[in-house]
Amino acid sequence: MAYKRRSVEKSIILALRELGGVANRKVIRKTIADKEYDGLKYDDVYSTKEGKNGKYSPFLFDFNFGMKSLYSVGYIEEPFRGKDIVLTDLGRNDDIKDYPTQKQQELINDYWNKKNSERKKKDKHQVPDNDPAEKEDIDNSNWKTELLNCLMKFDSGKFESFSRLLISKMGVVIDKERGVVRSGDHGIDGFGYFTSDEFRTSRVAIQCKKYTEGAVSEPEIDKFKGVMDGFNAEYGIFVTTSHFTDRAKKKATQGNNTVTLIDGQELTELVEKYQLHITPITTYTLDDYYYKTE
Repeated sequence: MAYKRRSVEKSIILALRELGGVANRKVIRKTIADKEYDGLKYDDVYSTKEGKNGKYSPFLFDFNFGMKSLYSVGYIEEPFRGKDIVLTDLGRNDDIKDYPTQKQQELINDYWNKKNSERKKKDKHQVPDNDPAEKEDIDNSNWKTELLNCLMKFDSGKFESFSRLLISKMGVVIDKERGVVRSGDHGIDGFGYFTSDEFRTSRVAIQCKKYTEGAVSEPEIDKFKGVMDGFNAEYGIFVTTSHFTDRAKKKATQGNNTVTLIDGQELTELVEKYQLHITPITTYTLDDYYYKTE
């Protein structure tokens, strides 16, 4: 079922409380998706729709709208570009069961009425209505959404090759002879070695699953662990363009041969971290400071 536009403020507060009251926007969204706060599923948070200028995230609009509404009622400190979102004491401790109360709704309405009035003044003078923090968030989400769409279109061989390349950037040395082992559903997609700072070398098995919908379930992890035993691997890395069920996550940490899980969102973060076949573009957006004459 496609995501329907809705209030997501409660989920933001619940995620921030779990994260200790301070976190960046990406981590907040990831926590909402993983914990399914306020009934939001992983697909709700990261699903996309086709728009005039390409694919976009409907949830992201509600997320950024919710941030400003939470600021208007005093639950979070004022959001700034490049800064973590911070809960206030009120946001940490207030009972949010009945959010928004009538009083809170009045504060929210007053905030947005003021914003709309300011926007009209800007439009009158042909001044762009920019929110640097929100624009940065949307731009960052857009290119990562496009990246995931591209990865989902890879054939199996190219996705496996991409995954091994990324994992090698993470410090795993791929075994040239055993690095690619295929045997139907009973093989692995990569094998290598990782040497820790203490010079301890571990055998690493790699599994890749290119999903366009649905989540990787517990049986997939269980099957991978069985194959790992056959290769005498101390730990594994399971890469997917999708995400993992809660039972799959629990299975990954059970026993001696644990599995590191990399879902679609973490995959895009790693591509950014290791600059894997991407080109960074630096640009600037003026803060509101320049649009205030007093």
